Parts: sequence; C-alpha cells; structure tokens
Amino acid sequence: MSSQLILNNHIANDEWQLIEPPKAQEEVKKQAGKVVIFKITGEASLNQDQIEKTTFPKSGKIILPIQVLLHHQKALMDRIAKKEIGIWIETHEEINSFIDKIDDINKFSLISVNVRKFADGRIFSIGNMLRMKYKFKNELRAIGDVLRDQLFFLKRSGFNSFLIRKDRDANDAILGLTDFSTPYQGAVDQQKPAWKIIKR
Repeated sequence: MSSQLILNNHIANDEWQLIEPPKAQEEVKKQAGKVVIFKITGEASLNQDQIEKTTFPKSGKIILPIQVLLHHQKALMDRIAKKEIGIWIETHEEINSFIDKIDDINKFSLISVNVRKFADGRIFSIGNMLRMKYKFKNELRAIGDVLRDQLFFLKRSGFNSFLIRKDRDANDAILGLTDFSTPYQGAVDQQKPAWKIIKR
C-alpha cells in the first residue's frame, strides 16, 4: 500500500507509530435535538483508566495522546531527548491546559492534531496558535478526517504534514496544496498580505 503521508509537499514514508488509547463508552450528547458529533472545547479526551491502560513500545518513534504523554513524561525523558516521542492532541483540547507542563514544546519533533470528524475550524486555530503564539518550529501534522480541500488552508495555518484518510488518494490530495496561486490574506505560511508583496 502506498503511503498516505504528505510531508513538506511530497509523499513520504511514515516513520511514526500512532498510539491509540483503549476505547471508552461515550455518552451521546445532544444539542437542539441533534446528536453532537464533536467534542466541546475543554472537554476531557481520556479518562484516567484509559490513560493508565494505554500501552506503547519501548523503542521507536511514537505519537502519544497528550494526557498519556504527561502521565509518563518523567519516564520518557531520554526518549524525548532522542526525538522519539511525538504529541497527539484533539481539536477540542485547549493548548493552555497542558503547555505549562511542558518546559519546551520544541523538544518534540512532531505534534499531530486529530480531526475526529471535520465539523468546524478548530484545527486551523490550533495550527496558527502553535506556530505564532507558542513558536513551534517542527513538524505539525494533521491526522484523522483530513481531505484534499482542506490541505491548502491547513498549510496556511502552519501545518506541513498531512496524513490523508485511508479511503482517499494521497497523490490526488497533494494537488490541493496548490489550489490557489497567490493567497490574498496574510497567514502563518506567508505573513504579509498579497497587496504588500505584489509589485505594481
């Protein structure tokens, strides 16, 4: 099977293993009579039992859910220093809820942001915040419900890595990065707006 990973505008082999926590019974939430398909900002991703029961290999590059990482952070110090540990956060998780517990976000060579189901634009805000406010300089990966028509805007928000859904073609999706030639607004990837760059 061909790789589903796009990294720095190219199809690349994925060196990282995403560590899934054990499943938990989820309560069905409703809002205005409709089932809510996404978690509310600030809502907990994992319960303590899930955190404690998440297992992962003792070697190799792994991406851990942020709460699992924080639970094992002291024991993982050597592997973090070797750039073997990446962070996995969900779009509803607030960065300020864990950023103070990590002394240097750039000691992690990868942060992945998971979109369970694309229903809002929180991932764009997270990318922008990680790059602009917290000055994250390394690989920023979008995972989960990631589709071609989102890639151009995810790149503008600071993402440089995209794990395309398994039912889609990564070679087709990569073309989405060039859907527009000259964006008008300034963003993470090009902070000056077009009218300041284009010479008259």
